[in-house]
Amino acid sequence: MQLLKIGNEVHTKNTEVVNNDKVKLSSVGGIAVMADSSPSLTADNDGRSGWLHTKAGGSEKFNLYIYGNIGSSHQFTLGDLKTVYMCCSIDKWDNSASVPFINIYTKPTGSGDSEVWYHSRITYSINMSNQKIVAGEHINLWCNNRPELRNENRYLELETKSTVGDGLDSEELLYVVLGSDSASVAGTKILISEGGYNLNDEIKRNIKLIV
Repeated sequence: MQLLKIGNEVHTKNTEVVNNDKVKLSSVGGIAVMADSSPSLTADNDGRSGWLHTKAGGSEKFNLYIYGNIGSSHQFTLGDLKTVYMCCSIDKWDNSASVPFINIYTKPTGSGDSEVWYHSRITYSINMSNQKIVAGEHINLWCNNRPELRNENRYLELETKSTVGDGLDSEELLYVVLGSDSASVAGTKILISEGGYNLNDEIKRNIKLIV
C-alpha cells in the first residue's frame, strides 16, 4: 500500500487527513465550550489527555458545545450533519446513565418551537442491550455515520435516537453538544479527549481538548 508523508505524519494513500483543532481548558474558548457545565471540567489526575468531569452529586452534568452557529459564513442544516463523535473514557461504571450522549439543537423559527431558544432537539444515546463497556477504557462514541479516526479505540454507536420537536433535515443547525446525564450517580467520572463532526463532505472537524 502506498504511503504518503505529510509533515511529520505518514498516512496510507486512502487515509483522509483531518486537521485537528485544539481548545485549551483554561482559555476563553475552553470556558465557552464547557459553558453551563457543573462542576467545571478539570485536568486528569493521572495525566491523561483530555478534560475530566467528576460529579459530586445532585443534578450536575457537563455540556461541551463543539459547534455553535456563531460567526459562520454559511448556515448549515440538520441534513448537512453527517456524523458527530467523541473519544472518551468512563472511569466509573454504574448504569447507562454513566455514558455520555450527543444533543443536536436547531434554531428557533418562532412557530412550533420546542423551547424559546431552540426549535428541535435530537438526542443520540447508548443502547446497552447490545454494547459492552469496561471502566477506564478509551472508546469512540458516534452517531449517524461511523467516522474513521486515527486511534485504536473501540467504536460504540449511540444508536438510540429521540427527538423533541419536528427534527426536519431542513432545520438550521444551532448547537452540537457532547453531554452527560444529570441522572448519573455521585462519583461518576468521564474523561473527554476529543470530539468532532462532519458537515457533508466539505467540513470535517476534529477538536482536541487540551490542558
